[in-house]
Amino acid sequence: MNRLSIEARAQILAALVEGNSMRSVCRMLGREKRTVTHLLVEVGNACYRYQDRVFRNLKCQRLQCDEIWSFIGCKQKNVTKAMAEQRIVGDAWVWVAIDADTKLVPCWLVGTRDAGCATEFIANLEGRLANRVQLTTDGHKVYLNAVIDAFADEIDYAQLVKYFGNAPEAQKRYSPAICNGCEKIIRLGDPEEKFISTSYVERQNLTMRMGMRRFTRLTNGFSKKVENHEAAVALHYMHYNFLRIHQTLRVTPAMAAGISDHVWSWSEVVALTEKRLKVAA
Repeated sequence: MNRLSIEARAQILAALVEGNSMRSVCRMLGREKRTVTHLLVEVGNACYRYQDRVFRNLKCQRLQCDEIWSFIGCKQKNVTKAMAEQRIVGDAWVWVAIDADTKLVPCWLVGTRDAGCATEFIANLEGRLANRVQLTTDGHKVYLNAVIDAFADEIDYAQLVKYFGNAPEAQKRYSPAICNGCEKIIRLGDPEEKFISTSYVERQNLTMRMGMRRFTRLTNGFSKKVENHEAAVALHYMHYNFLRIHQTLRVTPAMAAGISDHVWSWSEVVALTEKRLKVAA
């Protein structure tokens, strides 16, 4: 099988993380959709494995968690019994954690917005930390038991609960409800009140929607397969953590966290797949 050069693969990957759809990348670079999709899954999986391996013993101090909605194949209300029996379709939530200081995203999870995924996600986060942290989440009820199960009382945990009113009638479909206020609720330990916030992780949600076309609302660029969706998220966070210089920090989040000593290039990302091929051989 013919294999694209490292430069050609790097060009495709760079286009994918800048908010372009699969078909637009194919048109711009003159590639077949099958080629682009195969590359996305191959490199995305390699990016996930690499970040899963290096994001260990992190010395984070303040963390924020949130969930962002997306869907695969169709929205949940349109899922039929026959579709559900054949493959994974419907709503897909991405659980995300971010370090408020270095802006590093140490872990994420694609799943449903239920207690099972919350428990798995928070346990994953706990396993990457080297010390006690202050954690803030939104008011989603499943977080509390998940945090207790993972950290017991070795954490300073608070929830920022927001209260929303109804959106104006003409804006209900396209605009979020108006936030009428919020409440800081201390759940475990002794978190500093001034650091009880979810602003960084909520801004990270915007970064995801801007960087991945499949997260853009009201388009037909949504994911058709869960494997492609997970690979796209992993590729996005490889770009965010290692390749993209943060405007405030002036370095990448991985550099700020002491995980990397330089800004990665796309050639280095592509090389992750080459290393795996050598190991498999």
